[in-house]
Amino acid sequence: MKKEAKIESVLKVKRFFHDVSLPEYALESDVGFDIRANETVNLAPFEQKTVRTGLAIEIPEGCVGLIRDRAGITTKMNVHTAAGTFDPAYRGEISIVLINFGEESVQIEKGMRVAQMIVIPVKKVKITEVKSLPVSSRYDRGFGSTGIKHMIKQISDL
Repeated sequence: MKKEAKIESVLKVKRFFHDVSLPEYALESDVGFDIRANETVNLAPFEQKTVRTGLAIEIPEGCVGLIRDRAGITTKMNVHTAAGTFDPAYRGEISIVLINFGEESVQIEKGMRVAQMIVIPVKKVKITEVKSLPVSSRYDRGFGSTGIKHMIKQISDL
């Protein structure tokens, strides 16, 4: 028996051209839907370009749309997306910033799935300035502070 995903909100999508593919979930269990390029572009090594999709969307109120890499394009072509955040008020064309981290030029073809978007609820917070913050277990240890080097040091200190 096939279990259907629970639909909680509607994402309204506008096509700028009749031949543009709508975003779609590849599998019922996917949390991100695929977005396709609406143009062919060449990316030289370490080059960054913005790729048009031919789509505009309306993110539901109280949510945000986050652009993420697609595993296939990342592992096979070494192409990554740059951060993308879409707010509910944005109505322009969705464009995807791609970066070629490989040593060879790659071609992104029209119709290729180039990114995925995850729509998640967000909680607005009140911003308040304070004189100090409470100490936490991590405190001010920065990038990589909970990684393997830190664990090895802790083990060797035992």
